[in-house]
Amino acid sequence: MIALAIAATLIPGPAAAQQQEVSFGRRAAPYIISGSLIAYGILAHTVRPYRQTDEFIDNRMKELNLHTRVDDYLQYAPAAAIYGTELLGLKARHNLRDRSFVTATSYLLTTLTVNAVKYTAAVPRPSGLSHNSFPSGHTATAFTGAHILFREYSESAPWIGIAGYAAATGVGAMRIVNRKHWLGDVAAGAGTAILCVEASYLLLPLFRKVVKAPGNMAVAPVVGVNSAGMGLAYSF
Repeated sequence: MIALAIAATLIPGPAAAQQQEVSFGRRAAPYIISGSLIAYGILAHTVRPYRQTDEFIDNRMKELNLHTRVDDYLQYAPAAAIYGTELLGLKARHNLRDRSFVTATSYLLTTLTVNAVKYTAAVPRPSGLSHNSFPSGHTATAFTGAHILFREYSESAPWIGIAGYAAATGVGAMRIVNRKHWLGDVAAGAGTAILCVEASYLLLPLFRKVVKAPGNMAVAPVVGVNSAGMGLAYSF
């Protein structure tokens, strides 16, 4: 009887198994999405049919001849919202110190990864003016903030994450319209950002163990693709 009771406890029933599948799917989704986006970005520069799609889109943008600088500023909107949402009284998943660590680490990892690939791959931009097109830095910056918003507010205010992704997608679209990047560059930038944010959350438990800060204070580097600095955050 005891053995049967233990087995019943350890072996999940249909409802428990379904819940585990949903939980696993949610955990795996960011890696599947980011991997798919990065894979498309690589294929777009190595496989002819994908390359032709990028070239077709760029030819249409060349014909439209549209230009905007909104993307230069909109890329930082999701990052600003990570802290700006506090003014609305919305509850984030993590406290200010942990969010500051995740934000700083995410942008640091994104910056290092994007720039390392940019100047190693040396892919020419659609305009031909430089050879650092792959992946898109503006898109990576925007999606880094957007994915943090999703992770922090998906339960308390899902619309914030949706708005962040919409803004980041808009940045990527404008990079294509401006002929600064190919579609593959934008996809890879978004995928890289999501992967770097996920890596930062995996490092969070280690940060909590190692860093001893008074109260909820955190001092950390804040690095964007085109900027760098130091951030001080303290929650009272």
